[in-house]
Amino acid sequence: MALDWMRGVIAALAVIGAMLPIVFLGAATDPDILWKIVHGRCVADETRFGHAAPCAVVDLAAGFAVLKDIVGKTQYLLIPTTRITGIESPAVLDPATPNYFADAWNETNLVDARLGKTLPRQDLSLAINAITGRTQDQFHIHIDCIRADVRAALAQHAASVGRNWAPFPVPLAGADYRAIRIDGSSLNADPFTLLADGEPGARAAMGMHTLVLAGETFAGGEPGFILLDNHADPATGDMGNGEALQDHTCQVGHSPAVVVSGAQ
Repeated sequence: MALDWMRGVIAALAVIGAMLPIVFLGAATDPDILWKIVHGRCVADETRFGHAAPCAVVDLAAGFAVLKDIVGKTQYLLIPTTRITGIESPAVLDPATPNYFADAWNETNLVDARLGKTLPRQDLSLAINAITGRTQDQFHIHIDCIRADVRAALAQHAASVGRNWAPFPVPLAGADYRAIRIDGSSLNADPFTLLADGEPGARAAMGMHTLVLAGETFAGGEPGFILLDNHADPATGDMGNGEALQDHTCQVGHSPAVVVSGAQ
């Protein structure tokens, strides 16, 4: 029995090793490649062999997998193990759907592990792109470091971000965002619900929005988050690509901490 199990694992790993270059090279042309990897390989291997490969994590009870993206040293993707197309899916506002942003934030330790150090929360971010800003038709949240200039702008203006949606004072990566403050070291609010309930017209056009969640430490050392929303406008060249606020080279992970008055 043990020998058969080992043979099965070895065979599965051999298939995965041969498959990985194909699936990642196919990502540019196959909008279902993420679903094929998670559903066809990660979940199947976790169920059959008890390992998540080629994913880093498969949590069948919580309903998500985490896959190392081929782009960048520290970028991971959280992907539901059920078929959800993206931010436009009615499932994201279903009360029965898990808080995938909270799950993704809990997996930011994978970024730390890749760097061999624990980053402050201000260095970490999550992003989901609008329909017009993505290539894949399976829901995925990008987990990675934030851009250094975006981190600095958030720190500088953190005191002006309130608990209701309002325009962020300056453009971020060349795009205009609206922002809201979320308190707490853990993410107890659901960003999709905050967007749908707080921004006029958002519920009817979720697919044209991109959300970015950035960790923050507010004045007085209070931990929390800044949630950013941008509405895509392809006519002006704004494709709703919140991922652009992230840095897949993770320069903040190699730089001294940014200190701005009013924030720590």
